[in-house]
Amino acid sequence: MKQLPVIFKRELASYFATPLAYIFLMIFLVLTGVFTFYLGGFFERGQADLGSFFAFHPWLYLFLVPAIAMRLWAEERKSGTLELLMTLPITRAEAVAGKFLAAWVFAGLALLLTFPMVLTVNYLGEPDNGAILTGYLGSWLLAGAYLAVGSCMSALARNQVIAFMLTVSLCFLFIVSGFPMVIDAFSAWAPQGMIDAVASLSFLIRFEAISKGVIDLRDLLYFLSFIVAWMAATAVVVDLKKAD
Repeated sequence: MKQLPVIFKRELASYFATPLAYIFLMIFLVLTGVFTFYLGGFFERGQADLGSFFAFHPWLYLFLVPAIAMRLWAEERKSGTLELLMTLPITRAEAVAGKFLAAWVFAGLALLLTFPMVLTVNYLGEPDNGAILTGYLGSWLLAGAYLAVGSCMSALARNQVIAFMLTVSLCFLFIVSGFPMVIDAFSAWAPQGMIDAVASLSFLIRFEAISKGVIDLRDLLYFLSFIVAWMAATAVVVDLKKAD
């Protein structure tokens, strides 16, 4: 992994080489404010916490994070630089990890820029800052899971729009897998073990637990293993597609 920092710096710098990064950050910050203070009924609730802030993250990420991920590999193939990248003295794992980590750090930067939310609730009351901290951790892990899926879809598709749509569709399935209507659909024919397995795949259930301040090692391992698995799948897809 000697070349990992090189790939990471190259990819992270590429986000700020165009106005798209700044546009994304502005949209993200505006939407989080609107969802928290207006749609989330922050002032009507009369409670100084960030519950309404984190509640919208899975749905906000569903459209914004795939927009980051869709360019990771599809843009390389479109511009014809993928072949050049693969001829450099780097391993497939370094390329995949470097691109993913740059996107994940960029998503983390967008999340960190919401710190005025924390200052606001601390000014208005005495929130549980421990729960807020775990909420941010859960949100960053959730963004990483979305990005891992998006990276694989970007490697699979030549077109960024197709990669975006595939990522949104898959991530939506991972969100709703724990919903009662999904469980009921499986309960009619599937054994209980399969039903429990489907429910355990839900992003929403695990994220909500972390965002409420409950740090369960199983939830952390779920997100980390999910990310690693999809990164491994990305490496396989890149290897298979390099000759296309």
